[in-house]
Amino acid sequence: MNVYSDEVVSEKVGAIGFVTLNRPKALNALSLPMVRELTHVLRGFQNDANVLAVVIRGSNKEGPFGAFCAGGDIRYFHQAALSGDASLEDFFTEEYNLNHIIHTYGKPFIALMDGIVMGGGMGLSQGIALRVVTERTQMAMPETQIGLFPDVGGGYFLSRCPGNTGEYLALTGQLLRGAEALSVGLADVCMASEALPALWNGLQSQKWTQGDDVVAWVKEQASTHAVVDANSQANHGDATRTASSKPAWWDAQIDNIFRLPTVTDMVNALSQLMLQQPEGWAAETLKALRQRSPLLLAVSLEQIRRGRTMGLADELRMERDMVRHCFHADHLERRGAQTDTAEGIRALVIDKDRQPKWLPASIEEITPDMVQPFFQSPWPSGLHPLRHLVDAH
Repeated sequence: MNVYSDEVVSEKVGAIGFVTLNRPKALNALSLPMVRELTHVLRGFQNDANVLAVVIRGSNKEGPFGAFCAGGDIRYFHQAALSGDASLEDFFTEEYNLNHIIHTYGKPFIALMDGIVMGGGMGLSQGIALRVVTERTQMAMPETQIGLFPDVGGGYFLSRCPGNTGEYLALTGQLLRGAEALSVGLADVCMASEALPALWNGLQSQKWTQGDDVVAWVKEQASTHAVVDANSQANHGDATRTASSKPAWWDAQIDNIFRLPTVTDMVNALSQLMLQQPEGWAAETLKALRQRSPLLLAVSLEQIRRGRTMGLADELRMERDMVRHCFHADHLERRGAQTDTAEGIRALVIDKDRQPKWLPASIEEITPDMVQPFFQSPWPSGLHPLRHLVDAH
């Protein structure tokens, strides 16, 4: 069923389908009506033989661009979890289905990822033909801060980042600036944000005969209006950073630490590094991990490790199982407000005291028996809400 949302504006101009996320006061955080409208719109463009490519952008309070999507509407998550609202189940089922549609889209799909791109915003933009970032892009998968895991396919696309940076990004929620996202394979080109309006208008004014020509033209515009990010050591005049350039937050120890078997092993190793250098990357990383949900750190680590060898459809089905356990942690005898997810949202965005009371309270208390049930499906395979997902070969 389609529910029209004026928070998603779509139109076909010439041979291109244009989509604007239009909930600027909430940084375009996704509501269930938005997920449904996006699904309807993208399927419509997919089935329209006259549409050769699709382009998506966000909006801000002053106009287009400036914020892509801050993720899912976590205030709604909290309210629904506490009230037992069954639509919360529908949200995750339909959002993950939308993620699969985007990853397997049959036409060139271009995302203009200006401003904030977090959580659900990553689900709208990873796995497509061209991911455009700017100097204003602030990208992250910060879910462990609210007692959740990097969902929307995060176990799939983060696990395919170079080395063990996927584990690092999943556990710490490290913020990536525009050019930094290229170095870890989470964006394709970086261009000046001031050039985006002309790019959008140019896409509408030209005559297109092939979808690939649209992608090539946007790449050309990105190169012409390339951004050099001194903080992340981008190559001058190059919109697509090389593998040898490193982000400002990168440290030579990332792979050594984040390939370790458990989060406890990681914090122990970081503590040893701090004996040599009390301040710096190890101290900052250890502090970040100590602030996250210990339980969901361990769950997220297992997710990335499993996701590395899974296809997208299976990985999304796994995430659907996991998110059900986040709000119904029956094996821990916790539901609703007692879960780390509800508590994390309360502390960060509801009461804003930033003092979540995690259970267990420390990383060292986590046991495999607490983690493994998150990966047990509550549904028989024939009744799984995402049983219909099939990856293209």
